[in-house]
Amino acid sequence: MTARQPAPGDLEPIERASRDEITALQLERLKWSLRQAYDNVPHYRKKFEAKGVHPDDLKTLADLAKFPFTTKADLRDNYPFGMFAVPRQRVARLHASSGTTGKPTVVGYTLKDIDTWAHLGARSIRAAGGRAGDICHVAYGYGLFTGGLGAHYGAERLGCTVVPMSGGQTEKQVQLILDFRPDIIMVTPSYSLVIAEEFERLGISAQDISLSVGIFGAEPWGEGMRAEIEKKLGLDAVDIYGLSEVMGPGVASECIESKDGPVVWEDHFYPEIIHPDTGEPVADGEEGELVFTSLTKEAMPVIRYRSRDLTSLQPPTSRSFRRMGRIVGRSDDMLIVRGVNVFPTQIEEQILRDARLSGNYQIVVTRDSHLDNVEVRCELQRAFSGRLGQDEIASIAQAVQHHIKTNIGISTQVCVMDFDALPRSLTGKAKRVLDERPKQA
Repeated sequence: MTARQPAPGDLEPIERASRDEITALQLERLKWSLRQAYDNVPHYRKKFEAKGVHPDDLKTLADLAKFPFTTKADLRDNYPFGMFAVPRQRVARLHASSGTTGKPTVVGYTLKDIDTWAHLGARSIRAAGGRAGDICHVAYGYGLFTGGLGAHYGAERLGCTVVPMSGGQTEKQVQLILDFRPDIIMVTPSYSLVIAEEFERLGISAQDISLSVGIFGAEPWGEGMRAEIEKKLGLDAVDIYGLSEVMGPGVASECIESKDGPVVWEDHFYPEIIHPDTGEPVADGEEGELVFTSLTKEAMPVIRYRSRDLTSLQPPTSRSFRRMGRIVGRSDDMLIVRGVNVFPTQIEEQILRDARLSGNYQIVVTRDSHLDNVEVRCELQRAFSGRLGQDEIASIAQAVQHHIKTNIGISTQVCVMDFDALPRSLTGKAKRVLDERPKQA
């Protein structure tokens, strides 16, 4: 694979700006955003006053730490339109979460917000290696989920030819990729492996697939998963980051020339890392919970929104903005097993150390009396399924079990299964964890 290198003219001036220029712009826009929230959203005015702060108190970027956090609960408590800072009649589009754990979180966009989103989507795809004239196959779900339309508008703004496939219908996905020969695919990492399996079933090798760039988001994924996707689809796998409450896909994106973590578009979003328990800011480079404040959103500004994603802020490389480290997991996805904090991506990393195993896996947690039991179910690659003896399969399971114990610190029972034994996610994010322990009263 040969990564596409950007020409100097491809970059916007802000992507090459000095740190002083960036912070000056952030301070100016942050003052506006705090005032937009305070003047127009009763919830923010009440929270600011309860904390004893006012937008005029922001003199430096460090002063943002004085202001209160926003959480998903705040959005649900103000369902459906209570967090809007403009009259509902000015809201051009609504998106919402699935609401599987309660009321959905609703987000709104003015026409200017949608224009900004399309611009940042285009910037993200360009950073990932996309260029005007490319064919972009979008396999994120369309609808209330921000993934499909976010990718779609960004690709169109860049000048790509967009195939709005959405999720599911895997055989049709593959047929259209074969017929249209797209350059780019935008999809969740877990579903990309399902698509890759269909290519394998048809006997089509990676070098015969037209795709050169894959832009993957909506799920945490590690370097082992990147390597497997790149090998199976013959492309450069690049990470895009976003969350509906802040905008959608395009809050940050990796650059194809470095692939060293998503670059946060700091001219539109101010990032912080806080200690997840105390809420205190931590220094760049230290791991903690990612917090975002929007700098330009009209319809629904967010002030210090707690993403629950655990990562770090790293110095700039390919652009002038800071980068996100690899997301370890989400604080609300973290499993506590016999006192040890465990994230699915940590287990994924140990599974993918063995090239005979695929990236499809499940973690099942149960409780026997007072002890937690963890079963890791993983699959053989298609090429090895049905061809290994029981002793060899047992050896693979024992090795994975040993790696998990040594590197993560928990005992597990590892079950190595035949290819296609585990359920696939065909339209959205893969369900990696089944926590069947009794709920605490």
